[in-house]
Amino acid sequence: MTTALLILAILLVIVGLAGTVLPALPGVPLIFGGLLLVAYLDGFNKVGVFTLVILGVLAVIAFAVDYVAAMMGAKRAGASRLAVIGATLGTIGGLFFGFVGIIIGPFAGAAVGEFIARKDALQAGKVGFATWLGIVIGTAAKLGIAFLMIGLFCFNYFLSK
Repeated sequence: MTTALLILAILLVIVGLAGTVLPALPGVPLIFGGLLLVAYLDGFNKVGVFTLVILGVLAVIAFAVDYVAAMMGAKRAGASRLAVIGATLGTIGGLFFGFVGIIIGPFAGAAVGEFIARKDALQAGKVGFATWLGIVIGTAAKLGIAFLMIGLFCFNYFLSK
């Protein structure tokens, strides 16, 4: 049973890493869950409560960064409510078109939403780009935090006495 749970924990971390880039998967919570499971399987001997609290705080920060970065990009460009909704729908719709869809979907959704709201193509393009840039920056930050979480866990797990 322990081996099956260890395999599950590793799969959670791997799927979680994919989820830091794919918007449909809750990446960082899956990573945290996998790391927590490994700590539990070890009886919290190598990775204790203090480290797990730090990992939990990092997970919350990563979760917040994901939303704040995209919103800041959109707000900075003066996005309308329809642009934000469009970016969300574009992100979801982009999933069906693979990596290219994930890149283009949020931009197109925000631009279309902004164009519907204001009928200004230049503003729509500006909002689309700013929203996309916010999503890219947020994803990069979230990925960095995810690797920091894994690194901190491994440091504690493999270098503890």
